[in-house]
Amino acid sequence: MRLKTQKKLAASVLKASSKRVVFNPERLEDIKEAITKTDIRGLIADDAIILKQKRGTSKVRVRERNKQRRKGLRKGPSTRKGKITTRTANKDTWKIKIRTQRAFLKTLRGNALITKKTYSDLYLKAKGNFFRSKRHIQIYLEDHNLIKKSKK
Repeated sequence: MRLKTQKKLAASVLKASSKRVVFNPERLEDIKEAITKTDIRGLIADDAIILKQKRGTSKVRVRERNKQRRKGLRKGPSTRKGKITTRTANKDTWKIKIRTQRAFLKTLRGNALITKKTYSDLYLKAKGNFFRSKRHIQIYLEDHNLIKKSKK
């Protein structure tokens, strides 16, 4: 039984590809007799002719990739576009740096390794971006003999 014409008509009525048009195997005799678009519309309404859902793009690979990225993978040099300053804002870098320096100064003051005067001077220096890192503060303290010797 050749239903090529009916398939073409159904495709034009449904405004889809003929590959997506499926005929109900139990209603093939009715479909064979349909020769006009009106007949085809009637069969579509009776569910003798069905339109298959469009095939989309699978998201499996995307989900897998995102899962890896959440783990911190797939972030090598070929993936990066832009400098390190582009990828992390200057303000965020500053916040991380100043918080570590201030925390370090507080521990020094808390353990009575520096005086309050030294603490306030170093605090202002840190605020003015004088120190590059926590290590730089340690070097500065050693060079200027600002660390108190513990009484042992």
